Amino acid sequence: MSSPKRILRLRVNGHLKEVLARDASTLLDVLRDSFGLSGTKRGCDLGTCGCCAVQVDGEPLLSCLTLAAEVEGKEIRTIEGLSGTERFAPLQECWANAGASQCGFCSPGFLMTADALLRENAQPTREEIQEALAGNLCRCTGYVKIIQAVQDCAKISAKEGIRE
Repeated sequence: MSSPKRILRLRVNGHLKEVLARDASTLLDVLRDSFGLSGTKRGCDLGTCGCCAVQVDGEPLLSCLTLAAEVEGKEIRTIEGLSGTERFAPLQECWANAGASQCGFCSPGFLMTADALLRENAQPTREEIQEALAGNLCRCTGYVKIIQAVQDCAKISAKEGIRE
């Protein structure tokens, strides 16, 4: 027997959206299937890879393990809302410049997690970056360029006074 449906009102990337969803619908399913936000990736569906990471009220959260109903009334931010404009966010620029992405599948989860870290700690140490990103897995890179991209963004932000 499937769970009942109800209307959910979710604030996604600054926009209030409504969806008719099952009580058991994950945030990942609603973002991808109902709202067409395919930047949030479906990886393991077990909470071990970090590909589905989004921000909820500024904190990284695994959308495959979160029921959509649990985040009603909270601000949800996906990779599509990272910059807030048509241009890349500074972190995305650093990501590209450092060559931190190979296949790119894991990048949205890494970027959302790294962005949350930089918002909380504008000058993280290498160890703090590694700790923050420990829940994100990448099969293509050796993580060196990923960590470098986060460090580069922190340096540029400090130098230019950028804080979004």
